[in-house]
Amino acid sequence: MPPEKNNVNPQENAWWFIIAKDQIVLQPQGNFIPYGNLDDLPFPEKLANNVIKIADYHSSPCYLVVLQEQLDIGLGEYLSLRSLLGRIDDLLFDLTGRAFQLALFYQTHQYCGKCGHKMHAINWETAMKCYHCQHRCYPRISPCIIVGIRKDKEILLAVHHRHLKQNNPVFTVLAGFVEAGETLETCVEREVYEESKIRVKNIEYVSSQPWPFPHSLMMGFLADYESGEIQIDKSELVEAAWYHIDNLPVLPNNGTIARKLINKMVEQGNTEI
Repeated sequence: MPPEKNNVNPQENAWWFIIAKDQIVLQPQGNFIPYGNLDDLPFPEKLANNVIKIADYHSSPCYLVVLQEQLDIGLGEYLSLRSLLGRIDDLLFDLTGRAFQLALFYQTHQYCGKCGHKMHAINWETAMKCYHCQHRCYPRISPCIIVGIRKDKEILLAVHHRHLKQNNPVFTVLAGFVEAGETLETCVEREVYEESKIRVKNIEYVSSQPWPFPHSLMMGFLADYESGEIQIDKSELVEAAWYHIDNLPVLPNNGTIARKLINKMVEQGNTEI
């Protein structure tokens, strides 16, 4: 279960991340995340007594409330986390992702994976502990690479099975999970070759993005084409091809690290002499 409730000042304004059934309560305007104090918001008493502080944002605390069902609490509509992509600033999106990851963590670590006894939340850090065998668990974070590949003024883009939409496929860059004992650069080389049979060089780190679907950390790279002809891994990709920067297909939404990498390659291609 979540840690004991934080001491919430009922007259202090705060951000409220209310999650149930993999959806979050969002308001139709402004920052979307409900903001206000307990005295002014229509919180049922049982919700006000079951909150977890997860961070601060703009000098106000952020509280997570995990519900077992989608109760109508009069603050907004239950929507998916993806509906916020590109609509709020990066920090607030990352905090929303943190709320989802912590909600999942508390829900999936009720029992000890070592001895099977009941786990208990720790109040002084984000962790669950088994007092029978002293085993301690922290929120799972899965490292992933995502890489944009350049060849002159062309970009390698692919349609993944998970991104295939009827009559409107989304084309994106290649990505994959880091394996045990693997460097990020080695992972880039391996994933690109496994999915496309392309060899790359000049691997350059760009930036990272927490990706709470459900608990990844995406580390973005750019790389140059070195050799090979595209041969897709059909278990991962539907199709892949080189696209000129002036004639790109449907791309991922703004706010995703995939779109950031693509935009950066387009910008670089347009500034080359």
